Amino acid sequence: MSHDFTGKVAFVTGAASGIGEAVAKQLAQGGAKVVVADLNKDKAQDVADAITKAGGTAVAYGIDVVKPEAVEAAIKFTVDTYGGLHLAVNNAGIGGAANPTGEYRIEDWQKVIDVNLNSVFYSLRYELPAILASGGGAIVNMASILGTNGFANAPAYVAAKHGVVGLTKTSAIEYAAKGVRINAVGPGFIQTPLIPHDDATQKHLVTLHPQGRLGQPEEVAALTVFLLSEGASFITGSYHLVDGGYAAQ
Repeated sequence: MSHDFTGKVAFVTGAASGIGEAVAKQLAQGGAKVVVADLNKDKAQDVADAITKAGGTAVAYGIDVVKPEAVEAAIKFTVDTYGGLHLAVNNAGIGGAANPTGEYRIEDWQKVIDVNLNSVFYSLRYELPAILASGGGAIVNMASILGTNGFANAPAYVAAKHGVVGLTKTSAIEYAAKGVRINAVGPGFIQTPLIPHDDATQKHLVTLHPQGRLGQPEEVAALTVFLLSEGASFITGSYHLVDGGYAAQ
C-alpha cells in the first residue's frame, strides 16, 4: 500500500540499514523529503543516493543520537534544508551486552539506555517544537517486542524498550490536541544487522515466532509508514506489534 507524503519532510534515525533504511525508502516513495540520519554517515549517504537514484528526495546526515546537542543540530539542519518537519521515526538502537542483571556491567547498562531510551527523549524534545511549528504531523518511536515481554540476559535492552513505550504514551497524551500523533512499533526479531547470523542463533530465534520465520525490515517499515500517514489519523498513543505471533504465545 502506498501513502501520499507529498510536501512532507521526514527525519529518520538509524536510517543507514535495516528497519530505518526501509522506512526512509518507503517514505521517499510516498513523496516525502527525507533526512537519512545515522552514526555511519557513509552508509547513510548510500541510502540517500539510492533514494535519489529512484526519483526521491533525500539527504544524509551524520548524528550521534546520545548527544542532545547533536540531535538539536540535526533537527535544525532538517528545517533549514527542507523548510520544516512533519514526520519523524526514532529508530536508532543497539542490542547491547548479554548478561544476567546481577552481572550486568554498569557501563553496558548506561550505553544501552543512552542509545535506546535517552536518544528517543532527546529526539522528541527537539522534533516536537519543529513539528508544531510546521503545522503538525506524526512520530513513530521504534520499540521492540521486548517493550512488552521480558528476555533473559538483556536487562538494559528490555528496560529501555519498555521505557520507549511509556514515553510514547505520555507524549502522545500531551500533544494529541495539538495536531501531533505519536505511536510506537514493536518488532519481533527482524533480519537486520543487529541480529546474530550464526545458524544456531537464527534457528533458535525462528522458534520464538509462530509464523516460523524472522521478520523483514520492509514489513516493519510498512506499519511504521502507515502510522505516519493520514490513514492513521485517529491512532495515537498506541503500541503496535510486528512480531509473527511472538507475543500471542
